[in-house]
Order: sequence, then structure tokens, then C-alpha cells
Amino acid sequence: MKRYEALVIGGGPAGSSAALALARAGWSVAIVEKAAFPRRKVCGEYISATTWPVLRALGVADGLAARAGPHVRRVGFFSGEALVEAPMPHGGGDWGRAIGRDLLDAALLDHAREAGAEVMQPCAVEGLRRSADGFGVSMREPGRGEAYEAHARVVIDAHGSWEREVAMTSWHASPGAADLLGFKAHFLGTSLAADLMALVLFPGGYGGLVTSDTRRVSFSCCVRRDALARCRGQHPGLAAGEAVLAHAMASCRGIREALAHATRDGPWLAAGPIRPGIRAHADAGIFAVGNAAGEAHPLVAEGISMAIQSSWLLCEGLAARKDFSPRALEARGREYEARWRRHLAMRVRAAALFAAVTTRPAGAALSAGVLKRLPVLLTAGARWSGKAHALHVHWPRGA
Repeated sequence: MKRYEALVIGGGPAGSSAALALARAGWSVAIVEKAAFPRRKVCGEYISATTWPVLRALGVADGLAARAGPHVRRVGFFSGEALVEAPMPHGGGDWGRAIGRDLLDAALLDHAREAGAEVMQPCAVEGLRRSADGFGVSMREPGRGEAYEAHARVVIDAHGSWEREVAMTSWHASPGAADLLGFKAHFLGTSLAADLMALVLFPGGYGGLVTSDTRRVSFSCCVRRDALARCRGQHPGLAAGEAVLAHAMASCRGIREALAHATRDGPWLAAGPIRPGIRAHADAGIFAVGNAAGEAHPLVAEGISMAIQSSWLLCEGLAARKDFSPRALEARGREYEARWRRHLAMRVRAAALFAAVTTRPAGAALSAGVLKRLPVLLTAGARWSGKAHALHVHWPRGA
């Protein structure tokens, strides 16, 4: 049986960032990831300005920046006939940029492996049990008859939104959020300004447009189940993603103009349901990061940033003192939860408020009217959602 100081479940941005940070701090680390990379995922792809200093501290920023899209200096609001633009708040000395999950996930996982983390991929966790000095973890590779065991002093739960593999199941979802389904596609030949990230509202849903790597534009959106059913009824010959796009373009001038002459690059992706909310963060040696800890409505485009920043907040505390006693792990859990709530909880709450107001017909019309008169509120909204709330990036001395 192999023994590790930390076992990370999930190799996405949260899991790979955590493994990379701890491996660089001298921990023995394993990552268990059930999917083969590279992979495409339903994700807005935007990485906020405040996350680039964390990526720089992890030693991965330069490589990612060389492949990412252009600096995002403006934020937009497209709803009905309204087209509103405002400056993006500047945070952390950087500008936000977008990069595809197929590139981001593979790059972060490769860096974690190079730092010394053992990567088990594709491999799925089937069971987790506590022992006197940590956790026994049962895993299975595809096509392998019997599960095999590993031992870890701590477990980091980074499995994301769609599955609940480990014991971290206590969470509070936003009312009605489970009715939201996600769709995403890339487009070439759009008319979207390269430095603009636009929030798009349409009846029954919301989405975002941003220029990502290789100048392709990512359109990701969430739509209610009932609205999706209506879209498919109105466009019976179209696949679900195309029906949603046709609906959005018919009702929103901004997306109609941005994609009028564009061609889709690759297939539509779908996922769901979306479950925004704040989950449990720590439980006696199990620590949740990324969407397993808390997830904001995709409306505010903070998913990747929250994933990476949550891992930094956790691992900065763990690396400060390697102590696996129950008392120490409980203390690290309380500290991590307090830091997570201080830095990230407002994004979840702000996103829920924005979604509640802007995704209702009356709220969307009111929002468009107010923002047309006071576009500075668009900048303020981006700031409230975390676009300028920089972490104090400090790695413990000697780690």
C-alpha cells in the first residue's frame, strides 16, 4: 500500500493547484483523476486578474499567459437591445485573461507532476475510510478488476460540481439553482472586441462571451430546464445547444451581432445541473477546495479563480506547519474556512443576488435601464464579484 501525506481527489484547477503547492512545499502528494486529459468542459474560461499572482507564485503563470487570450480591460452587459460597456476593475497588478480548460487543466496537472506529485489517471476513488493515522482510500482504474488501496494523512476533495465522491456532502444550494443547465461552445470569426468580456441575458437564462486562446470566442451559458424545453420546442430540428443559441440570438442584440458571421469551432458541450452555494470546508483531515467548497453562479465568471484561490488559501495554511495530529488538523480546518469565507463567500452571495435580479424579465429590463444611465455600476458589480479582491500571496518561509 502506498502512503502519502496528501491525496487529492480531482485533477482540475483546484486539485492540481493544491497538489502543486504542497509538492513544492515538500509533501508527498498523489492526485486521483477519473478523466483522461486533455478535456473540454463547460466553463467560462475567464481567469480574473486577482488569480494571476497566485499562478505566478505557483510558477505556472508565464506558460499559461503565453497561450491565453488577450487582456480583458472592459466588461459588457448585453440584454435585449441594450449594449453597455464599462472599464473592468484592475486588481492584483494584472488583467484577467481567458484560456480553454483543455489547455489549463493539462498544464496545471503537468506542473504538479513535475513538482513531484504522483498522478493516477484515469482512476476513480471508490471508497474512503478513516484510520488511526489518516485515511484508507480505495481506487480503481478503468478495466481493472480489483480496487487497490492507498493511505493518506489528509484528503483534499477537489472533485468539482457534478459528482459527490467523498464525505464532504454538507452544502447549501441557492434556491432554484438546480434547475439550471450549462452549455458551451467556441466560435471563430466573431465581432466581439478582443478586450471585452460581456454578460449576456436572455429569457430563461444568462451567459458570457470572452475571447480565449487562439482568438476563439467562448460562449458559455446557463438556462432553466423549462426555458430549454421551450427552446427545443421552438426549434425542433436543432440540437439542444443550437436551440439555446438561436433563442439567445433572437432575444439579445449583443450576442446576435457578435456571432452573426461566426462559425462554431468544435462541438457543443453540456453539463448540469448547476448547484451554486457554500458547502462544508473541512472535516477532521478532509478539506474541500474548488466547487466542492463553494460555487458561485457562473453569471460572475469567477469559477476558475475561486477554484485556484481556494486551494492557495488551504495549502498556504497546511504548508506553514506539517502537523497531522487531530488537534492541528481541526485548527487548520477552522483557519481555512475563516479565510475562505473572508475572501470568497461574497462572490457566492453577490452572484446569487445578481442572478436573482437580472434573470427575471422585470429585473433584466430594470438592470438594462439603470446600467445605460450609470455604466459605472457595471464596473462596481465586477468589483463586488471579486474581480479586484486580490489575495495577499505569501508562501511560508522555507516551504
